[in-house]
Amino acid sequence: MAWFYPVFATATSTETASPALILAGVLLTLIVIYFASKVGGELCSRIGLPAVLGELVGGVVIGVSALKLVIFPEGGLSGDESLIIQFLETTANLEPSSAEKVFDTVSEVISVFSELGVIILLFEIGLESDLKELIRVGPSASVVAVAGVVVPFALGTFGLDYFFHLPLIPSIFAGAALTATSIGITAKVLAELGQLSSKEGQIIIGAAVLDDILGIIVLAVVASLAKTGEIQISQIVYLIISAGAFLIGAILIGRLISPWLVGLVNQMKTRGDILITGLIFAFTLAYIANVIQLEAILGAFAAGLILAETEKRKELEEQIIPVADMFVPIFFVCVGAKTDLSVLNPAVPSNREGLIIASFLIVVAIIGKVVAGFTIWGQPEVNKLAVGVGMIPRGEVGLVFAGVGAASGALSPATDAAIIVMVIVTTFVAPPLLKLVFKEPVPTTETESKVN
Repeated sequence: MAWFYPVFATATSTETASPALILAGVLLTLIVIYFASKVGGELCSRIGLPAVLGELVGGVVIGVSALKLVIFPEGGLSGDESLIIQFLETTANLEPSSAEKVFDTVSEVISVFSELGVIILLFEIGLESDLKELIRVGPSASVVAVAGVVVPFALGTFGLDYFFHLPLIPSIFAGAALTATSIGITAKVLAELGQLSSKEGQIIIGAAVLDDILGIIVLAVVASLAKTGEIQISQIVYLIISAGAFLIGAILIGRLISPWLVGLVNQMKTRGDILITGLIFAFTLAYIANVIQLEAILGAFAAGLILAETEKRKELEEQIIPVADMFVPIFFVCVGAKTDLSVLNPAVPSNREGLIIASFLIVVAIIGKVVAGFTIWGQPEVNKLAVGVGMIPRGEVGLVFAGVGAASGALSPATDAAIIVMVIVTTFVAPPLLKLVFKEPVPTTETESKVN
């Protein structure tokens, strides 16, 4: 078989050499991606920051902004600019005539791995959610969640369209990126402050979970609009209804068939029974969502919510972790690698608009969530500022928006980089701001210690 050819074999022809060289290119790219994700993640983790930020920064370092080890043709780059392709030309005798084909194919394979990564990430987020707990979430969390989506989305979209004169679809996409809230980052900070079980902490976590659901629906709608290139009220209504109907319908039907799935798994005798069955279910719903013009990630998230209701939830959560550890970093590193931060260089006059957009998005991202905290009425004892600040970090959820937006072609390089900067800044500023607004930490409970 072609992929057994030695990597250092001489390339005698494109037909015989390409499969081996494509495999070599994919392997080298994965080595670089995993190395960057692990080094960046470890460094951030050791200084008390989310590892996902390290993966993003690692991607920036190895990508188009710096070393050009991992680059993609959609960024207007060619194989001649890729250090990995140059390395293959030196060590594996890759012919210059075949270099561009190898570069394009390797980039496509890595992009597919990246897409699988975000699908698995949303499946994992769905598994970590609890439908029954969501139903029990009080009206305060619901109000905060809705306001936390509507206010920054409206301010961001209107501001970019009116003040910066961006096209409507990129404005809407950037505004949608402001709606996210990172459950993982917020929960960890609250636990470290001893506030996870406080009333404010419960409202923040409940609202963040609802934000994820609302945000995913918004992402599905906006990404679909980006594909069509048109804005029509009837189309927006249709997409919102179809996204909501798909999510609700999938959950209702899924809850009916989930006992059958569990029974089927219990009868299996081979290894990986629950994991493979779960992935089949997730990929099936992701496929259905994709073919009805929604985003595949919406189907994966719905699959996670459904399977989280079964007795196999804990076992599936444990088994999906190594799969996520393998694919999810590829997505985040690729997001960073595709981000050309040079467009934010203030020394270049044409880049100054990007910096201004980034500053605007940061301000709206913070104000929009803080305002959402003050929508709580009739509870004077609740620290509303703390609730709003707790919703600020975008984290990995915001990066999902940026990655999907860049892949769809809806965002210009400056706008894409501005969103990435917004995600980084909001995630960095949230922990110290939370420490300021929570004056007196409450005793840490057993539940909170488990989060740590």
